[in-house]
Amino acid sequence: MDSVVLSYQDSLLRRSDVSLLEGNHWLNDQIIGFTFEYFASERFRLLGESVVFVSPQVTQFIKCASCPEELAVFLDPLDLASRHRIFLAVNDNDDESAGGSHWSLLVYHHKSNRFAHYDSQNGSNSQHAQRIANKLEPILGAGTKALFAEEPTPAQENIYDCGMYVISIAEALCEKPHRALQTLTPAFIKQKRAEWCKIIKSLAQSEL
Repeated sequence: MDSVVLSYQDSLLRRSDVSLLEGNHWLNDQIIGFTFEYFASERFRLLGESVVFVSPQVTQFIKCASCPEELAVFLDPLDLASRHRIFLAVNDNDDESAGGSHWSLLVYHHKSNRFAHYDSQNGSNSQHAQRIANKLEPILGAGTKALFAEEPTPAQENIYDCGMYVISIAEALCEKPHRALQTLTPAFIKQKRAEWCKIIKSLAQSEL
């Protein structure tokens, strides 16, 4: 039985989800979505509404949306035009369903009207990230064409740690002072898997 381990904000984590953190496994939407909610509600709550962490499901919907007007209405509650930074987990799946095989991180900086793409697999998700940027641009209210840049990113050494790099890079960019991305070594990423397991276990125990 795939029992529920944690209900947190809008996230529901089952045993099968948490087990992805415990070994050499690719992370799914549920785990990445949970970490983004944890960042917003706990880890970086003092950043307030200046930053928004968009769930993987919503990001995939943005990428696949065909009607700009419907997309604008759908995203209106997020008030994206007022945010200083927007964090989005990019998946290489071509439809709205969960799946795909690679994650990367897209960050929009309102002040400079710039999208920064962090990809631990040498820009392999660049096309998907640019699709999202193009869909968001009319909604962000800058009035001019946004820049898009591939950022220097630590490279994963396997096929399954891309999601952990997305989570860890987002965390590093929000820390004050910022953690240097070159410190996100394979050993560090492995350690972060264990840390997230502990966070989930602690939150689950507090629910009892």
